[in-house]
This record gives sequence, structure tokens and C-alpha cells, in this order.
Amino acid sequence: MSEKEYTDFATVRDLLVRTNERRGELSYEQTMALQHAEWAASENRGGIKTDSKVFAALRDELAQNEKLAGHPEICAKLAELCPTDVPDVRVVIASKRIAMDTPEIEEIITLIRQHVL
Repeated sequence: MSEKEYTDFATVRDLLVRTNERRGELSYEQTMALQHAEWAASENRGGIKTDSKVFAALRDELAQNEKLAGHPEICAKLAELCPTDVPDVRVVIASKRIAMDTPEIEEIITLIRQHVL
């Protein structure tokens, strides 16, 4: 079984822009995906603009957390969404039933803030 790769909206946007430049046009589905990726990678969604290098560095640092290490999809989601409030982090980690107390979540928030603010 192959390892899944998680990416951010900025990377998707950049790949679709390059594809459009190379081909001269995108399919309808690709155009819709590009519009969504442009919005999702901008400050209009959540107030933090997505940057591929920041996403990768943050995802990798989050993966070093003992409780998140076995959940690369959660690390990627946290790196993409960059939640800065305890309840917002709880919503993301709840999908995998990861138990963290408030100080542990605050450590994650501190790590996120170090990368994006």
C-alpha cells in the first residue's frame, strides 16, 4: 500500500496555474478547482494566507508531537487551517478521537502561531 501525500491549497493552486500556462486552458472541473484553491489559499478563508513552505514545515513539526504522530491527515489539516483557538483545535482532533488536555492544545497553538503570525 502506498503512503498518502497531503498537500495544501496553495500547492494545488500553483499546479493548476502552471497547467493552465502550459496547456493554455483548463477543463471545467480544473477551473472550478482552481477558483476554490485560490479562495482557500487566500486571507479570505480564515484570515491566514496559505504558503506551501509554511504548510510543509508546520505539518512536519506537528507530526513530531507524540499524540499527532500517527495521524498525518490531522497534522495536514491543522497546518492548512491554522486554528488559533483551543475549541477550533479540538474540532479538528476530535475526528480521530485524539485526547489532549488544554495545555497540550495550547502548545499546538503556540507552534502554529510561530509559523504563521
